[in-house]
Amino acid sequence: MKEGMEVKIKFGIGGLICGAIVAMIMGFAWGGWVTAGTNQKMSGEAVLASQAAICVAQYVKEPNSQEKLKEYEAVDSYKRYEFIEKGGWDKMPGQKEASSGVAGACVAGLDVLIKK
Repeated sequence: MKEGMEVKIKFGIGGLICGAIVAMIMGFAWGGWVTAGTNQKMSGEAVLASQAAICVAQYVKEPNSQEKLKEYEAVDSYKRYEFIEKGGWDKMPGQKEASSGVAGACVAGLDVLIKK
């Protein structure tokens, strides 16, 4: 009888391990589980997108915004992020310095706005 218990325990442990592996595969493949690194990257992208939207809104709220858009269009495409930085539209309210990448994302947003 002792041998029968050992076999049951071995199969039970094997089943637990296989079950855990299957659960992890299903969780990451179909369940939407993500690692901490992926979660941090997704959060950073969401913050950048919201800051870009604020940058575009600040640009459009400027007095004479239609003239500003024409001025923006006249700037070479590779210099537009510098134009945004110099105007300070990439800075969020209350910030002294703009976050990295906001000007580039703002340029992408303004380009979409212009094409409409």
